[in-house]
Amino acid sequence: MFSESLMKKLGLFAGGVLFGTAGVKILSSKDAKKVYTECTAAALRAKDCVMKTVTTVQENAEDILAEAQQINEERAAQEAKAVQETEEDGADPSDEGTM
Repeated sequence: MFSESLMKKLGLFAGGVLFGTAGVKILSSKDAKKVYTECTAAALRAKDCVMKTVTTVQENAEDILAEAQQINEERAAQEAKAVQETEEDGADPSDEGTM
C-alpha cells in the first residue's frame, strides 16, 4: 500500500516531531533556564574584563601618542633653533654636512 520510501519519510518526520517536542520541553525546563542564566552571567563578567583591558590599552595608546607628539615638537624646535643659529652665522643651511 505505502512504498518503502514514503514509510521511511513518515518515520523520519514522526521522529523529528518527537525529538523536537522533547527538545522544547528540555530547553524550557527550570534547569535549562538556570544554565542559561549562569552562562549569561559568565558572558557579562567576561565582557567586563575585556572592557577593562580595552580601556587600559586605549589609555596607554593615548599616552604613547601624547609622548610621540611631544618628542616631535621638541625635535622641530631644535631644528628651528639650529636653522636660526645657522642663518645668524651667515652660512647657508643647505651647505651643512658637505665638504
